[in-house]
Amino acid sequence: MVTPRLVIAAPSSGSGKTTVATGLIAALRARGLEVSPHKVGPDYIDPGYHSLAAGRPGRNLDPWLAGEGRIAPLFLHGAAGADVAVIEGVMGLFDGQGDTGFASTAHVAELLAAPVVLVVDAARQSRSVAALVHGFATFEPGVRLGGVVLNRVGSDRHEELCRSALESTGVPVLGVIRRDDAVVNPSRHLGLIPAAERGPEAVRTVERLGELVARSCDLDALLRLAATAPPLPGPAWNPADHVMPVDGDPVVAVAGGAAFTFSYAEHVELLRAAGADVAVFDPLRDEALPDGTAALLIGGGFPEVHAAELAANEPMRDAVAAFRGPIAAECAGLLYLCEELDDRRMCGLVPGRARMASRLTLGYREAVAVAPSLLTRAGERFRGHEFHRTTLAGGPQEPLFRWRDGADGFGSDRITASYLHLHWAGHPEAAQRLVSSSRSPSVLR
Repeated sequence: MVTPRLVIAAPSSGSGKTTVATGLIAALRARGLEVSPHKVGPDYIDPGYHSLAAGRPGRNLDPWLAGEGRIAPLFLHGAAGADVAVIEGVMGLFDGQGDTGFASTAHVAELLAAPVVLVVDAARQSRSVAALVHGFATFEPGVRLGGVVLNRVGSDRHEELCRSALESTGVPVLGVIRRDDAVVNPSRHLGLIPAAERGPEAVRTVERLGELVARSCDLDALLRLAATAPPLPGPAWNPADHVMPVDGDPVVAVAGGAAFTFSYAEHVELLRAAGADVAVFDPLRDEALPDGTAALLIGGGFPEVHAAELAANEPMRDAVAAFRGPIAAECAGLLYLCEELDDRRMCGLVPGRARMASRLTLGYREAVAVAPSLLTRAGERFRGHEFHRTTLAGGPQEPLFRWRDGADGFGSDRITASYLHLHWAGHPEAAQRLVSSSRSPSVLR
């Protein structure tokens, strides 16, 4: 079965991709369609809004983190049972890893043989829109630009000028969105505030975006364009093909709640395929770990925003500090496990004190594990991503990971903690090792 699909791209960040993608997902769902939402790149925040709009998990498609050959299988896995898929791009259409196009929106569009809709911020231009669209339509022959959505159009006359200019490009206008400050999502130091932190307000935002796109875009034309995507060869990704289930249904407790919102859906799927009974807990609100917890997974998020509340929940901090099973932690999890975060006491399982910094640390990393730990073996290579605005002082003397211009991480036979975000579809051994170690924590294999 072919899943109709569209890639929502833009010339640059800030053009309105998330507005259009989230609104389109919501508008199509309001029509009664089952929509599969996807995001190019390592972004955790946009998929939260996509998930809210679609009523099913938002998933990431990142050739750097998961591997180029897994993009189509991961898409087929995530889109199973959907009537249509909407894939939001990252940055500008052709912006990839370093100075290449690898892992760009265009790269993923080609891997999925998906038509592209370009969201153009038309503010402060009119005829020049045609030159921009012509360039994007012809820059890479393998990318099929199927339409344009004009964003931030100021008036009927402005729309008329842009439409007239675009006739020469042969690229159809599939939507025109007027300036509307009422649908702007609130941001802070790492981008949009996650939907999980905004509660009912996020739901209302998504509803408004759906209404905006429904009245501003030609949904029928967008669906016709999506239906031009051809079948994808090969089977869907299946987590059961990459891990071996252990006996006993060990409970793996996964941190959630407002402070720990960064996760990939495939992580939990791999844990379950490896035999785990996954239980979600909230370090902000819960005072004890789930019954029978045999391992912990503490992923990314915004602990710095909730540091006072995390510190105040002493019963949970004590429970984590006293836990003797395996713990996998990344970024926010690392901060929660360290001694202090912005002078507030944390769990104290990892040496070091973390503080907010003025500079954002962001980018892909090709890391080598220099020592064994819960999830790593010495000499293994991992492709990951850093995304934080904190620093850790007084940390471990010997870092767990090294890469070309940096080092990071703490490791022991039962802990792996690092700023490095991994996508476990690209490293399924991480799920296997966490679950297997929950049965025999001292074994490194």
